[in-house]
Amino acid sequence: MKGLFNLRGISGQIAALVVISIATLHVIITAGFLLHRPDQAQPSPDRGHGALVTAVQLLGAAPASERQRLSADIARAFPQLGIEILSAAPTPARDADGFLLHGLQRRLGADYRIIPLAGEDGRKFGIGLPDGTTISANVLPDRPRPPLLGSPWMMTLLFAVISVTLLGLWAARALTAPLSSFAKAAETFSLDGDAAPLPERGPEEIRSVARALNRMRERITALIDDRTKMLAAISHDLRTPITRMRLRAEFIEDESYRGRMLDDLDQMRGMLESVLSFLRDGRRLEAMTLADIASTLQLIADQFCDMGRKVTYDGPAHAMATVRPDDLHRAVTNLVENAMRFGAEAAIRLRVADDHFTIDIEDDGPGISDAQKQTMLEPFVRGDEARNMDEAAGFGLGLSITNAIATAHGGALSLHDRQPHGLIVRLRLPVHQQSERLVA
Repeated sequence: MKGLFNLRGISGQIAALVVISIATLHVIITAGFLLHRPDQAQPSPDRGHGALVTAVQLLGAAPASERQRLSADIARAFPQLGIEILSAAPTPARDADGFLLHGLQRRLGADYRIIPLAGEDGRKFGIGLPDGTTISANVLPDRPRPPLLGSPWMMTLLFAVISVTLLGLWAARALTAPLSSFAKAAETFSLDGDAAPLPERGPEEIRSVARALNRMRERITALIDDRTKMLAAISHDLRTPITRMRLRAEFIEDESYRGRMLDDLDQMRGMLESVLSFLRDGRRLEAMTLADIASTLQLIADQFCDMGRKVTYDGPAHAMATVRPDDLHRAVTNLVENAMRFGAEAAIRLRVADDHFTIDIEDDGPGISDAQKQTMLEPFVRGDEARNMDEAAGFGLGLSITNAIATAHGGALSLHDRQPHGLIVRLRLPVHQQSERLVA
């Protein structure tokens, strides 16, 4: 119950919104009541029927000798009625407004006779008085009733609904705006310290969540920093004994044994360099820029051809997209190196659509089983063919680095079978970046 009246919390703000909405609705209805008093008589919508009926009944009750004078007085007082005493019997018209005649006849009574006049425009009628005298008069149409939406009560109700709806939308936006900032912060989360902390505004519960998320990001950043520093220190400390071991291995007389020892030391050094490179590249990524991805892919294919490898490019000559050029170059290079490690030739294929582009790296190697396709994207996971640590095997970081680069671009990396044998590594990235995403 205490939280219900706490205006700093969500429940208190919702309760306040309900009370304010009800009070606003009552104020609007009261204002409408005062402006359109239902207890006061509304002006009659009659536009002449009442005056016409009264005038005709006066003429019918007056003596015949007084009708001419009385008719002239009525014509001066109500010229719009056009009352005249006819000296001859009128010629009835065939067509007339039956509804109008019926209403006028009902108001005059059975002693009077309504006669539509021939040659008139339908608004001139003859009226037979009880003694047989006939007069003519103009019959004006009734004023139409206001439509339902034009009535004061409906306008008041409509205004109240619109006001309360706008108030509710404003309150809902005020309460949900911090949640949208949480989602945006999660999408742009990075460990480089450039992202601003979440704003701690809104209801008390929202501010508590924002503070908790900011503290969590600080702890994650500190944890990653400590991990990187620790691994960097270990790498630095291991380089010295590895160098000493390499120098001592040079004095081994057995040439084959010395060669195997030196190869093992080179692999240890390479592993340390690869791990540190993976940590550094996952820590910070370059800025997005507009680049010609087709030229980048063609350059990669040419570089491998210069080294004597059989790598071809299939795609458009030019294709512009918003990417991180160096990261894209490294990702595709890693994929081509993997393809050449397990196959004799590779093909780079580029397909560009309106909102995304697809890069396929195809090889003619043994491929990867379906059970291993997903796990191969994780760090330090190598295929069955690379279980043995020889110079042809990597450290299981190429695909994971490429997957991290694809995720940072807002895209995805997937593995597919190639017919009749081989593997297709598919890199699907958006052409236009909505926001820069950094990989933690």
